[in-house]
Amino acid sequence: MISTIFTPSILKKVLLMTVLLCSVIVHGCVDNTDSADSINGADSIDSIDSADSTSDAEIPEKLTVLHAGSLTVPFAKLEEVFEAKHPDIDVQCEAAGSAKTIKKVTELNKEADVVASADYSLIPSMMYPEYANWYTQFAKNQIVIAYTGNSKYADEINASNWHKILKRDDVKFGFSNPNDDPCGYRSQMVIQLAEAHYSDDMAYEDLIEANSDMSMTYDDANSTYVLHLPESESINPSTKLMIRSMEMELIAGLDAQEIDYYFIYRSVAKQHNQLFVELPQAIDLSSVSYTDTYKTVQVVQANGNVVTGKPVVYGITVPKNAPSPNMGLEFVKLVISPEGQQIFTDLGQPPITPATGSGEVPEELELELTEQ
Repeated sequence: MISTIFTPSILKKVLLMTVLLCSVIVHGCVDNTDSADSINGADSIDSIDSADSTSDAEIPEKLTVLHAGSLTVPFAKLEEVFEAKHPDIDVQCEAAGSAKTIKKVTELNKEADVVASADYSLIPSMMYPEYANWYTQFAKNQIVIAYTGNSKYADEINASNWHKILKRDDVKFGFSNPNDDPCGYRSQMVIQLAEAHYSDDMAYEDLIEANSDMSMTYDDANSTYVLHLPESESINPSTKLMIRSMEMELIAGLDAQEIDYYFIYRSVAKQHNQLFVELPQAIDLSSVSYTDTYKTVQVVQANGNVVTGKPVVYGITVPKNAPSPNMGLEFVKLVISPEGQQIFTDLGQPPITPATGSGEVPEELELELTEQ
């Protein structure tokens, strides 16, 4: 057996070397760990911040535009133009009947930056004072009767006999829900106005009352015809009459030959290359010259809202609770600008030039209106 003898001198050297070695090992471990944490941690945080920053930069700000169905085509074009001018903005347009559109804000608490209605008067009557306090009138329109070459009696129908054609047993027609959409209650106004214009005292009774639970009374005191609308689920249209929430939804029915004719705005018929009967101004709700005639008809919607006949004029506003009111106002400016007005003209809808404002119109928009 071999034994090793450690002298005090040797032991001292061994002990010193051991201490130094442990110190190096410990120091190296601590430094490496700290260094790794420092590098990896900093890089990790920086990369997360960078990713978040990049992600935020790549996600454009959303601009929500709620609008009447009849504005679908021009607003799609306005969306393209606006996004080209503001690459950081994602315009999201959503179409519905104008009354239904406004109810999304006032009843369903949906946030919107812009609201555009096919009937400007719905903005003050349904949104004032809580949800809006101004609007701009920016476009006009008129009611026509659209059809295709496959519609029954397409070769016969004209501005003089359309009410007789629609009464025929084998003819089906449609219009939008008058509780949801101005085109729907305007269609009924047209039919009622037709009674006096064509000396057909049964036009409304034969076309509407006979095919639904909607009804008409006469107010002797005001010399006004009053059309009464039940709740939407109680309208009960017959197989002769198609009713959809939004006028645009009737296009599919016409294309599928489920209906032969439907009441629609002239601009929509032109945008979809449909044939249409252009009605006399005395009943088509297009002319201020016939304002006194139009107002002889009123519609009482199921919610009690009363709408008086008047020329078709569109309105637009930025709701009080808009998430992006400044950008919403920029969109309105585009709508009423010469560029925006040209878009409407090109798509068959007459713009109001200059656009007019009502209520507490923002000062910068007032300047735009004044300069037109």
